[in-house]
Amino acid sequence: MNASSTTPSVTEVAQKQMKHTCEHHAECMKIIQAILDDEASEAEKDHFRENMDKCIPCIEAYRLEKCIKDSLTLKIVKKPCPESILNTIMSKINS
Repeated sequence: MNASSTTPSVTEVAQKQMKHTCEHHAECMKIIQAILDDEASEAEKDHFRENMDKCIPCIEAYRLEKCIKDSLTLKIVKKPCPESILNTIMSKINS
């Protein structure tokens, strides 16, 4: 059985049902950062999962932020702080 060329695909139908603007983008960005930093509560994670299924800007923001974080993680070389510098900083803090 062939589908008509005018029949919308599942993807097209899903995109039409999704939000193309986010009314609370600043709050969503805070939750996205908390999720990526592994600091989000279960309630925040649940809220984001529900919202992400409906909101194109949140999906795009999450993907971009995750990509940036992953890229930085691969580029950063972690080096321990020399003991002498640590001692100098601690002595200045305590004085």
